[in-house]
Amino acid sequence: MPNFLLTWLLTALALVLTGWLVPGITLDGFNAAIIAAAVLGLVNAVVKPLLILLTLPLTFLTLGLFLLVINAISIMLVASLTPGFAVSGFLAALVGSIVLSLVSTILGNLVEREDED
Repeated sequence: MPNFLLTWLLTALALVLTGWLVPGITLDGFNAAIIAAAVLGLVNAVVKPLLILLTLPLTFLTLGLFLLVINAISIMLVASLTPGFAVSGFLAALVGSIVLSLVSTILGNLVEREDED
């Protein structure tokens, strides 16, 4: 259970940092980030696998690059479902999904290194 809470908080922090780094993505405080992180987890667990399955031929044709589009669609869906989290357009969602992945990876690696010490 604590690992789940840590992952949730790290995702919320990554969303705050992404909103700070990417113009076009806005968050109204850390509470909105916590809610958006929970909704993002649900979207990644339920909707994203269906989108990947439905667009599998296009993903093969683009050698996997279409997964970036699916990530951007997921971010836009989370923004439409979460009050206090807004994305201004598709390009902001695309850049935001890339930055969110990078920031989440960096934060995850920092936490793992602290756990090893």
